[in-house]
Amino acid sequence: MPNALITGITGQDGSYLAEFLLDKGYSVFGVVRRASTENFERIEHLRDRVTLVQADLLDQLSLIEAIQESEPDEVYNLAAQSFVPTSWKQPVLTAEFDAVGVTRLLEAIRTVNRKIRYYQASSSEMFGKVREVPQKESTPFYPRSPYGVAKVYGHFITVNYRESYDLFACSGILFNHESPRRGKEFVTRKISDAAARIVEGVQEDLKLGNINSERDWGFAGDYIRAMWMMLQHDEPGDYVVATGQTHSVREFARLAFDHVGLDWEKYVKSDPALHRPAEVDQLIGDSSHARQTLGWHPDVDFPGLVKMMVDADLERIRYIKAVAANE
Repeated sequence: MPNALITGITGQDGSYLAEFLLDKGYSVFGVVRRASTENFERIEHLRDRVTLVQADLLDQLSLIEAIQESEPDEVYNLAAQSFVPTSWKQPVLTAEFDAVGVTRLLEAIRTVNRKIRYYQASSSEMFGKVREVPQKESTPFYPRSPYGVAKVYGHFITVNYRESYDLFACSGILFNHESPRRGKEFVTRKISDAAARIVEGVQEDLKLGNINSERDWGFAGDYIRAMWMMLQHDEPGDYVVATGQTHSVREFARLAFDHVGLDWEKYVKSDPALHRPAEVDQLIGDSSHARQTLGWHPDVDFPGLVKMMVDADLERIRYIKAVAANE
């Protein structure tokens, strides 16, 4: 039974990956930070099946001890300051987690056991002001946010450790991937949650930033399969993971509101205050390398993803209303 250590296990990707690995027969360890308030909502149903260890990407010794304790065959680094707008407000902290933190974790692996297979969560935000369409592994990076810049460092330090120390280290350049477990600060979940609230009469409208921005959106449950497949391959490498289709924020909103029988244009308002200082207008990935080399492919299409997210938020809002009505 292999051991896996997941940083960021309480996040969207971490929770799906933990489920997936448990179903594969892994012993799963999850890194959690010591905090005054701990949020285990996404993994509450897994708490009796995973082992949580305290460590922090800001603290080198804690990472070494976490690896010594869990003795992992595979390490998945999914922890990050992952909200792009926050990276402008906290650029130094973003760099500490998303750039230097990657180095600390790689150093811990190099120190404890170089046979560990390592996955680094890279991001399509590294492409930023895109140099070619669609974007593939060889496309030059041009990040347009402190988050994107930090992720470029994390990506290349992973390549550097692979080449310098012969580590089995892979980077997945994942394009936007969503789910009902997405944080409400992200635009897709903001839309699905608002559609559910508005149709249920608990919210009046929805303010968004640039509704013309286009992204390559997939389902997080599909993308975590690609992470695992990278670490099962004979040779380490870097892979773009994407659907190869692009959709606008406007289209996401239209589908979400259509699903609940509402005209999105009556409720959605564009707020200039929500625009980014440097906008990324369009991202679309070419995942042919992952499809051909790993045999990966996404199962959930864009309309199916939107419907899944809206239905989950509808169920949640209706449950909250029912509980409140019975109190």
